[in-house]
Amino acid sequence: MAPDHVLVPLDGSPLSDAALSYALETFDCRVTVLNVVTPLDDGMSEGGIVGAGDQRRQQAHERAKTLVERAETTASETDRAVETAVETGDPAETILAFVDDSDVDHVVMGGHGRTEPNLVDRLLGTVATAVVSKASVTVTVVR
Repeated sequence: MAPDHVLVPLDGSPLSDAALSYALETFDCRVTVLNVVTPLDDGMSEGGIVGAGDQRRQQAHERAKTLVERAETTASETDRAVETAVETGDPAETILAFVDDSDVDHVVMGGHGRTEPNLVDRLLGTVATAVVSKASVTVTVVR
């Protein structure tokens, strides 16, 4: 059964761009792009290394705005439109919550090669692995 609402999480990587292109080419339905801004005091964010502050927070939100605007441009080049969302939180948890709260019935996301010993994490990336294992909907990982 074809989906009615596809979510494409964007992180600025080439694989997330490929996921958006795949979703737009494959599914003729509502597409939402989501960028998750990791709180700057989180150890996984650049703020965990560089230090949090208003300037860093503003830069993170500007980057998110740029990513969703780029996605809108990509969609318009194929005569499509996308809905956009920017959320703050843990990426995997925020994606999963968005799926549950927004009537999403399919997720298309990029995977990331990692150097961790766990084979699944190396093949999909830790965020993609968490979403694949916990999502209540079908997840397509673009590699």
